[in-house]
Amino acid sequence: MPPPSSSQRRWEIDFVRGLMLVLMTVTHLPTRVSIPLGQPFGFVSAAEGFVLLSAYMAGLVYGRVAFRRGIAPMRQAFWRRALTIYGCQAATLLFLFTVITTVGLYVDQPAVKGLLTFYFAQPVDALVGGLLLVYEPPLLDILPLYVLFMLLSPWVLAFALQRSWVPVMAVSVLLWVLSQFGFAEWTWSQFSRILPVSVPFHETGSFVMGAWQFLWVMGLWMGASRNDPAAAPFEFPRWTLWLAGAIALIGLVWRHVIGQVPFPHAPWANVLQDKWLLGPLRLIDLFALVILAIRFGPGLLARLPRMRWLETLGSASLAVFCAHLVVVLLVLTLFGADYERPWLLDITLLAVCFGSLYAVARVTLWFDRQPAEDDAPAPPPAVYAEKPTPLTEDIDLLPHQPDTVAAPAIRPL
Repeated sequence: MPPPSSSQRRWEIDFVRGLMLVLMTVTHLPTRVSIPLGQPFGFVSAAEGFVLLSAYMAGLVYGRVAFRRGIAPMRQAFWRRALTIYGCQAATLLFLFTVITTVGLYVDQPAVKGLLTFYFAQPVDALVGGLLLVYEPPLLDILPLYVLFMLLSPWVLAFALQRSWVPVMAVSVLLWVLSQFGFAEWTWSQFSRILPVSVPFHETGSFVMGAWQFLWVMGLWMGASRNDPAAAPFEFPRWTLWLAGAIALIGLVWRHVIGQVPFPHAPWANVLQDKWLLGPLRLIDLFALVILAIRFGPGLLARLPRMRWLETLGSASLAVFCAHLVVVLLVLTLFGADYERPWLLDITLLAVCFGSLYAVARVTLWFDRQPAEDDAPAPPPAVYAEKPTPLTEDIDLLPHQPDTVAAPAIRPL
């Protein structure tokens, strides 16, 4: 049975989100297929796709709120969503500190002890730091990033809509560049001098926020631009498609011939493909795949049979993501980080895992049948545009729109 649909539901987006969730689950769940299916399209993981797509949807949905109702309601919608995500992170963290810790110690599971080194050393600081999104144990470091981005996004989106995306993107690129040279660690050391923080830098999560914010801001821009009726369609020149195809092919072959480590004989060069820093070669590979997906993805999906189970997972992405963390933590606790188990056991684990995730998605959608306040009928968004027409500060209304579309109020900050 397909997920509940509405006039605004984009099944293609749900499909891609579902695919990203499957890839993340396969990567995190320790089985024989984890390594072969990790980064299957090149030196790009599901995390990059999930963050970019989440930012795109945030720009699309909350940008639509700003266009219709103004900046203040858009901020409130962002904050409500951030609070929901924070609640999921806190619940998962408490599950890790209670159930997983108790069972892991009882069975003397090294995989659990490795996840919670800092918690075992300083439990109170770890609990407080975790709830403050400072201490981020492995596997639980994506949602804190998501929460922080959601809290910052209203200000970024409001500034960009009222002025221009140019300064926003310029600052974002600058932060990404600085992050490649240790800016995050330097900032943390300065912060630790002002406020005594017992959480060491390496326990603040694997993802470097200053680097990954670039991907988020890029997604916000892409999503928000589609709400502007005046946005001109963007078509990729033929040469960019050929270049993107060549880069994607090289990345695909390179990944599966060389392995997960791109430069095994020159370790110093691996930083160029570093996942946590979002290295430059990784970004190039990602952008190539994005260009190809935008250009050829819709046509390809139109010719393929619809995988409604993936759409179901994608339409309940937050609940499914949290459920996949719970399942992975339970497997690590009960079976350990063993990648050489018998095939039958691994297949059983995968079947139970994805069956559980699908059940969580169905239950979530059953409880969430009422459309959200942002899902009222709206004119179709403009096709992907390179740069939307910026809004002005000296008027309350959008640029001129057709008479059939009500001009919403966007008030200056």
